[in-house]
Amino acid sequence: MCGGWPLTLLARGLPRVACCLYHAVMIDAHHHLWDLAAREHRWLMGEQPWATDDELARLRRSFTLADLVPLAAAAGITGIVVIQTAAEPWETPDLLALAAGRDPYAAGDQACGPEPARGGPVDGSRNEPADGGGLLAGVVGWTDLTASAVADAVAGLRALPGGEFLCGIRHPVLAEADPGWLARPAVLRGLHTLAAAGLSFDIVALPHQLPAALTAARSVPELRLVLDHLGGPPAGSGQDDMNGPWAAAIRSLAALPNVTCKLSGVHTSPARAADLRPYYEVVLAAFGPDRLMFGSDWPVSSLTATYGQVCDLYRELTAQLSTAEREAIFDRTARRVYQLSGPRSARPDTP
Repeated sequence: MCGGWPLTLLARGLPRVACCLYHAVMIDAHHHLWDLAAREHRWLMGEQPWATDDELARLRRSFTLADLVPLAAAAGITGIVVIQTAAEPWETPDLLALAAGRDPYAAGDQACGPEPARGGPVDGSRNEPADGGGLLAGVVGWTDLTASAVADAVAGLRALPGGEFLCGIRHPVLAEADPGWLARPAVLRGLHTLAAAGLSFDIVALPHQLPAALTAARSVPELRLVLDHLGGPPAGSGQDDMNGPWAAAIRSLAALPNVTCKLSGVHTSPARAADLRPYYEVVLAAFGPDRLMFGSDWPVSSLTATYGQVCDLYRELTAQLSTAEREAIFDRTARRVYQLSGPRSARPDTP
């Protein structure tokens, strides 16, 4: 499942941002892919804490690499990182195969998991997987962190076609009933194993689960942790967001050098950049540009905005930063944390 803040409407017609804010290299460090003609995604059927059943129904169709490539190109994106959606053993091998330019659903080419679902997406389309031409730079997959053989599972993923693209693991913590799930001893053992394997871990959680995330970050200081969607601030709730539990948790997490934060989940933000700015300023002050990275959260963001509008909103928010600071957010932080290879901006850093 994707996760995000409790869904509210995003403004339409966000202003296009001046072309000077486009960068030679720009990474979208958070998007999702699924093909319902090949696999069943049970989480789309409802009962998610971050979306209504109606909103999930609107996502109940295929969103493939073939769909994303032209959108990313039009928005000036030069690299993308795909993030897990299903806590199922078949999804990560499928994503790794895509990163390697292979069709994971070709006959005899499936690494594991159940037989492909028959039928197709609700709109009747069938998009073939596309070679992204090197656009897909990394995969944040899933494995059972509570299992006794996490190291073996990671080694198995790395041995698959595209295994070299595995850069991290994520678990849908926001769907766990136990707010302390991340601090469980079995989970901490799994996180230690990820650190030993050189992988990162994405945290997708709701604000009441952030104290356990803080415990995990302190308990595994050698692990690179990425906080998705600004940690899920309670936007529009009427709470004192800037001085409440969310902001306090953000500042505590930012005090730990092994934690970075994603500017993502904009589809669940208030309508305008001005409305999102207070939350952005909290994470910017806490983490600094060198520990922030941009992510579109497509296709969940498509519920209320186009891909280009999402990119432009964060360009607008960061417009007052220096060139070097913007390049950190839109390129260098993701490249460093996820240990991505590929071209860097030819433009030297400037103060």
